[in-house]
Formats: sequence, C-alpha cells, structure tokens
Amino acid sequence: MSAESKNKSYYVTTPIYYVNDAPHIGHAYTTVAGDVLTRWHRQKGEPTWYLTGTDEHGQKVMRTADANNVAPQGWVDKLVADAWLPNWKALNIANDDFIRTTEPRHMDRVQTFLTSLKDKGFIYQGDFEGPYCVGCEEFKLPGDLLEGNLCPIHSKPVENVKETNWFFKLSEFTDRLLAHYKNNPEACQPESARNEVVAFLEGGVRDLSISRSTFDWGVPVPWDTDQVVYVWFDALLNYATAVGLTDAPDSEGGKKFAQTWPADVHLVGKDILRFHAVIWPAMLMAAGLDAPKKVFAHGWLLVGGEKMSKSKLTGIAPSDITDHFGVDAFRYYFLRAIPFGSDGSFSWEDMSARYTSELANDFGNLASRLAAMVEKYCGGVLPAVAEDADLSASLKETVAKADAAMQALDFQGGITAIMDFCKQVNGFVTVKEPWILAKDPANQKTLEDVLYNTAESLRALAILLHPVMPATTEILWESLGAKAVLGEIGAQKIDAVAQWGQLPQGATVTKTPVLFPRLEVKE
Repeated sequence: MSAESKNKSYYVTTPIYYVNDAPHIGHAYTTVAGDVLTRWHRQKGEPTWYLTGTDEHGQKVMRTADANNVAPQGWVDKLVADAWLPNWKALNIANDDFIRTTEPRHMDRVQTFLTSLKDKGFIYQGDFEGPYCVGCEEFKLPGDLLEGNLCPIHSKPVENVKETNWFFKLSEFTDRLLAHYKNNPEACQPESARNEVVAFLEGGVRDLSISRSTFDWGVPVPWDTDQVVYVWFDALLNYATAVGLTDAPDSEGGKKFAQTWPADVHLVGKDILRFHAVIWPAMLMAAGLDAPKKVFAHGWLLVGGEKMSKSKLTGIAPSDITDHFGVDAFRYYFLRAIPFGSDGSFSWEDMSARYTSELANDFGNLASRLAAMVEKYCGGVLPAVAEDADLSASLKETVAKADAAMQALDFQGGITAIMDFCKQVNGFVTVKEPWILAKDPANQKTLEDVLYNTAESLRALAILLHPVMPATTEILWESLGAKAVLGEIGAQKIDAVAQWGQLPQGATVTKTPVLFPRLEVKE
C-alpha cells in the first residue's frame, strides 16, 4: 500500500437535500446514518471526511420562493440558517463540511467541469419534449407515470415541456456502467438496488438533457448564458466540488481531492438511486475520474404506509421526537429498529417500547446500578482489576461482530451485537447478586471482582455505542472515571476495546443524572 493510499480519507456523503422546506426525520435518518458510519471509522483511527449539504437550484425552489414572495437566494439562505444547520447541530451531526450549491466554490467548479466535458465531445445541442415533474426535477418516461399523468413519487400531474437544450451523451456509457457493476458488485448496494440499476441499464439509456431555458435559477451554462445547468447535473457534482474537483493538482483544493476521492460511501434514498448510480458515475467516467466505491440506497421511512413527505403532510420534524425522547434515543432508534436498506415504518409505540426496555432498563439502569454500588460498597473508588473469562471472551466476539456489521452498513446488526453484550452484563450482575455478597465481609473480594467486571464492561459499551449516542456515552465515560485516566472517549480505538483491564484500580466512579429517564406517556 502506498503512503498516499494510506492517507486516503474515508469519505462519506449524504445526498444534498432540496431546500424547498425544513428537514423531516427522513432527512435526519440519512444524516445520522452517515454520522454514525463516519464516527465509527474515525474511532478505528482512520482519516475521515463527512459531507452533507443542500441543493438550492431548480424550478421547484424558484416556485416555492415565488409563492412566499421571496427571492430564491433569500429563501434558501433563510431555510439553511433557520432550519437545516440548526437541525444538524441539534442532532449532534459531526460533519466536516456543509456544501451549498449556491456557493461560488461549487458553481465555479460546475462550470469548469461542464466545459471540460464539452471540450471532450460529450455535450451537444438538441431538442427535447416530454413529461416533466417539477417535484422530482426530472423528465419522465410515459411508462413511469400513474393514471392521469401523475408522478409516482409526488402523485401530482406532470407538465409537458419542450426545449432546445444541451445534452450529455449518457447513452455512450451504458456498456461501461454495466461492466462496472458486474465487476464491482459492491459499488451499488444493497443487492436489490444494484439489480434495479442493472435492469434499467439493460433496458437502454437515452442521452440526458442537462440545461433549462424556461427559468434562470441555476448555474449558468458557461458558453450559453441564456440557459442554466439542469439541477440534477449541478447537484450531483457537489460530492466532488466540495473537495476540490477541477482544481490544479498542486493547489489546496487539488491536494484535498487527491486525499479524498473517490468517495467511499454515497448514502442516498432509493428514490434517487438512478441519478447516483447511472448519471453520476457516467459523468465521472466521461471526465476520466473514478466512480464512487459504493452507492448505498437505503429504504424509506413510512408513515401510515406512505413515504414521508411534506407535500403529503406525512413529514415529521426531528424535534417532534427529540423533544420527548432526547437526541441520542432518536439516533439509536432509527438505526436499531430498521434494517438499513429496507423500508421501515416509524411507530411511536415501538420507539417508546425500545426506549424503555433497551435504553432505560438494559443500558441506563446498568450504569446507574454500577455507580451506586461502587459508591456504597467501595467508597466510589474502582476496586482492583479482575477479569471474568466469559465476559472477556464475549466482548472480543462482540467487537468483531459489531465492527464487521458497521463497516458493511448493517447498523441494526452492529447495534444488536453491542446490546446483546449489554444484556449479558446485566445477566452477569443478576446472577452474581452483589447486593447479597455485600452482606458478608468474607465476600468482599468476590464483590469487588463483580463490580470491576461490570465497570470494565460498561467502559467497552460506552466506546462501542459512542458513534451512535455520543452525548450519553460521554456522560457515562466521565461517570466511570475513564476520561481522567484514558482520555477522550472519541479517541478510543475500536480495535483496542476488547483489551480487558483498561480501567485502572482507584479510578473515581461518580453518580450522574439518569441516562435515560422514565418518560411520561404521550397522549
């Protein structure tokens, strides 16, 4: 492995979100998943880079701004400042960058990239007429539409649009794309998503209209300023423009691009899969650049059996949930309850049940009991290092299983493995009955061994759950006295978690507020 490849950042992106409205929990679901994935790799000691952002051009944004009697730039500025950035901060998203497609760094690089494709012969002028969904910002095939010429995503009538546009020779890349997915099946996941893309490609792909002349809210086509770049062509480039696409190799941007590209994981919703797994890699191939290593299409969050949508009044704001359950419970629940890659229905009742059984009873109560017992039986000081063979062996298995699952984006499998270990530790305490041992001074050594093993297990649980629940595990870390002797929890390496006996004798264990307090039943 070269020095350069060793320093390659593990690069994760979310789709950039359309800013015609405030974010709902579907947007938060994707962003939290990317955050957990990046935090996990960061705790593996890898250089990481996490990008999210907003898609701010196109007809839909322009019309929404007009309807609110605001200029498009003012509309998107307000939404980003008042809704998008505060939401990500509230959800403890540790992104490294936030790209906006109205930023000069993006727009300038889009124009440079587009010009280079034209110079290479991949752009030509032509006429196009067909059904267009403003909500999707996409021309539709007649066979894609529902009865009444309705968009299958938005359930709204499409518009017939006729324009003279600039086109990208997408059809020339059909065979290369098919070969790409045949030779690199991991490049599009899960398997159902890859099968969909392959079937689409095998059905034949037409060239893509990449400019619009009927409105002006977008990146101007550099050689034809009467037209703006098609919003999807513009938006897809964000993943590369954010890290220096088209910059000179010896410039700061060029060096960043070399360190970051290709992206390791593009997270997308399944409804925008074709854009990311057909159009985007073809654009990169045309430019002579590597395609992303993996495009992962997760499922939809459903409410009442329908995809979450503001337009259908099924959107739920993240704060609707976090105000009741807390941020860490929100982050935990959606990745724990729904297999990533499948559709899943949000249920207040299921979230309440998991909060109570898994977070309050299993994890939170274990932490509270341990702190109380160390204070009562050991004066708040951790006793001598001890090792329970079963717990130690189980922890090794847990770390291996969780690491494999998290790297494969099986968040549910990873979290389940960790929580199974938590259940085992609870069972260990129940069987050992330290409160009974404490009644006889002759059992003091056995009692102390039980408490140390419980504390050391909680140390491991705190590290393993830190990417998922950063705020709660930080509190637990300090409660165990681990921060004072082992350093910041975020600096602890996943690969070293299973090394038993890291908490030293004499560490000060303190009581903290209950990690997951009992909640009032929501009416």
